[in-house]
Amino acid sequence: MLHPCVRVEPSPAGYLRVRLDRPGRRNALDLGMTRALHAAFTAEPAALVLVDSTDPGVFCAGADLSVTDAERASISDLLYDCYEVMITRPGPVIAVLSGPAVGGGAQLAGAADLRVAGPGAKFRWTGPPGRQVAVGAWLLPSLVGRAAALELIMTGRWVGAAEAERIGLVNHVCADPGPAAAALAGRLLDRGPGVLGSVKQVAAAGGLLDGLRAERAANQAAFATPPPGGGERHGAAGKDAGLSVLCGGVRSLPPH
Repeated sequence: MLHPCVRVEPSPAGYLRVRLDRPGRRNALDLGMTRALHAAFTAEPAALVLVDSTDPGVFCAGADLSVTDAERASISDLLYDCYEVMITRPGPVIAVLSGPAVGGGAQLAGAADLRVAGPGAKFRWTGPPGRQVAVGAWLLPSLVGRAAALELIMTGRWVGAAEAERIGLVNHVCADPGPAAAALAGRLLDRGPGVLGSVKQVAAAGGLLDGLRAERAANQAAFATPPPGGGERHGAAGKDAGLSVLCGGVRSLPPH
């Protein structure tokens, strides 16, 4: 399913590049974008995919807070489908980050098999204001260990690129992550699809997918519960305030 804010670009090197292209909203995901992401990951399951942003200042701000609660619940649910596809598809997924990844955007990066980051990359595992949702509890323990994962999720604090590399959240931090990720993709392609698919199949065995489904069910219940104060969270003021919270003060990011 095509979407103007999700660009799928085949590379002559043999991989697909999936690019988020909604810079005016910090790549916040609406339902159409999320459907397009899902389609991109499922269309060629054996293809190696690099997922990145056309805007080096941000990776993804998570679900769009300018939509209704009902649509946000649908985005959240479909994102968990995306994460499961990313983990179970035989083709590897490499996330390339130069800027912030928050909430569903952090999970999108985390569900990739490998992560290559620039110095400006940072992560925040937090959900939308007023919603008691779990964000990444199914995933982070397998990446950084249980104690570190719980601290990051429970506090919702920012994790910068250097710390992310130190704790194992990203594989490499380099000045220009795009070429580094492309070189990594080339090395993986040299191994052959059979090896890569077998490794991924074994890595996905165990409780990871059980945790994903448990978090998905918990968040379905959270979205079905009216937020504190009641009423629909939607409106012009709420849009900007919510995006600022999710991006950790998006207005303070340098213009680009």
